[in-house]
Amino acid sequence: MATLQDRPTAAAPERTIGQLVADATQDVSALVRYEIALAKAEVTADVKNAGLGAGLFAVAGVFGFVAFVFLGITVAYALHEGAGWPLWLSYLLVAVALLAVAGVAGAIGFGRVRKVRPPERTIRSTKETIAAVKAGVSGAASTR
Repeated sequence: MATLQDRPTAAAPERTIGQLVADATQDVSALVRYEIALAKAEVTADVKNAGLGAGLFAVAGVFGFVAFVFLGITVAYALHEGAGWPLWLSYLLVAVALLAVAGVAGAIGFGRVRKVRPPERTIRSTKETIAAVKAGVSGAASTR
């Protein structure tokens, strides 16, 4: 009875390091292409949803702005009718109040924007990854 050890084995030819590195390079290139394709597929659906959401948010903003204008007119007429102020003074008071709110909101927003910093951890991590890949490639090249 023949066993597995008795069978002749076809020895695979030894591959050189250069061939192995070329294959690894092709595999990494294919992997990157597939990852990019996957990212595009995932992002496409998200971008469509984000675009629709942004459009609806813009519509809400326009209607909100118009309502805010009507609210200002209503307050001005209420001051005119209720307090007996001249109409021009009522509108002036509403305008000054709105400008004060806008100034405070703008100052707070500007302060928040100034605090934004670049993504330092991401930059550092990316540099470390690039250095590791370069070291791996140079290490593989020196073992040829």
